[in-house]
Amino acid sequence: MSAEPIVRAESLRKSFRGPPRGLGKGRAELRAVDGVSLGIIQGETLGLVGESGCGKSTLGRLLLRLYKPTSGNVYFEGQDITELSQTALRPIRRDMQIIFQDPYSSLNPRMTVEAAIAEPLRVHRLVSSKTETQQRVASLLERVGLRPEHMRRYPHEFSGGQRQRIGIARALAVSPSFIVADEPVSALDVSIQAQIVNLLRDLQEELGLSYLFIAHNLQIVEYVSHRVAVMYLGRVVELATSEQIYESPRHPYTQALLSAVPEPDPSDRKKRILLTGDVPSPLDPPAGCAFHPRCPIAQKGLCDREIPELRPLAQGHHAACHLAQ
Repeated sequence: MSAEPIVRAESLRKSFRGPPRGLGKGRAELRAVDGVSLGIIQGETLGLVGESGCGKSTLGRLLLRLYKPTSGNVYFEGQDITELSQTALRPIRRDMQIIFQDPYSSLNPRMTVEAAIAEPLRVHRLVSSKTETQQRVASLLERVGLRPEHMRRYPHEFSGGQRQRIGIARALAVSPSFIVADEPVSALDVSIQAQIVNLLRDLQEELGLSYLFIAHNLQIVEYVSHRVAVMYLGRVVELATSEQIYESPRHPYTQALLSAVPEPDPSDRKKRILLTGDVPSPLDPPAGCAFHPRCPIAQKGLCDREIPELRPLAQGHHAACHLAQ
């Protein structure tokens, strides 16, 4: 595993126009991603966790330049791609792909499996004949655990797990080096989730892929990730190795998330950290640390005034908390 990041974000921000504030007051600003800096090393999986609406998917799309940042920079293999035009981005897109959350809506129901997987091959002019196209599609289907004859079928003829395998084959078609897996197993039965996760791990080992693995399931993230980033209201509040996050979380939000993970052993009881209130609206975030209205250790006059920066606490362990030790 190379120590150089294959993809890197610096002070990345993305805002969207919100609803009107009122007559003559303009529109509110929704800060979906608010000053994120991180890197993903070649060959590693960075897990990204947090509650719904915290900006995980938006961050993934920013790293792929599917969204243009409001401010900040995105670097891919050392090149700043923040301001590149769509034409200049086209050859880079071969190296950056995405696996979508919902295998039911991410495939065109009117396209056969062959057409769906072959589309990126044709767009990037990687095949020159129908025979070569069919050979490539057959090889990709076998790589993800399906049979070559499946290429003649339509998406509705497959189960959810099989459709997600087709989506993975489509992402692999152009031989990428970086893949954003955006909740790739959350829409699948629990019995199928492990198969897809193990497939992604096997492909990473075989092809040297780098992943941003977005998920809600903290146990899956622990299993699949080398490092984990925890997001809250558009900001990364903790970043560390998987072992550090799960054995000694430092940020109170991370501690609360992990306390909710069910234990398989009923005799192994742990103290549940219950958070009060709801997640604040990104249209009107609180002053200071965004987590302070729900934080069990917040200090008045500090946490409600100053925005904490992600700072090192130990080797490879960073947290954005004034009181984290």
